[in-house]
Amino acid sequence: MSTHEQVTEHKSFSEPDETREFSNGKAEILKIGHCEVGRFTFKPGWRWSNDIRPLAQTPSCQAPHFQYHVAGKLAILMDDGTEIIAGPGDITSLPKGHDAWVVGDETVVVVDWFGASNYARKV
Repeated sequence: MSTHEQVTEHKSFSEPDETREFSNGKAEILKIGHCEVGRFTFKPGWRWSNDIRPLAQTPSCQAPHFQYHVAGKLAILMDDGTEIIAGPGDITSLPKGHDAWVVGDETVVVVDWFGASNYARKV
């Protein structure tokens, strides 16, 4: 079987392949279809520049993301000054170079198809 042959797979975030915990949240990673998909959970008060920057050791998030927003509201500030607020049902495509934070008192949950591999991994 070649390494790119398609195989039927079924996994659940109830049993992630890896969990990365960090201040005010966690990243749960599934390895499936020769890819990694992440479910990120951010508690109220979470902010990338406060809670992830010490792990990433970069001035802003350098992981690009392609995300489906499941719950809560997430503010995103791009390095170029563009700011958006994403909520449940939204999809965001973010290039590297941004900060983000939870808006309000509801936990944020996003599913990320691009950028989960190295997110919140200690340098």
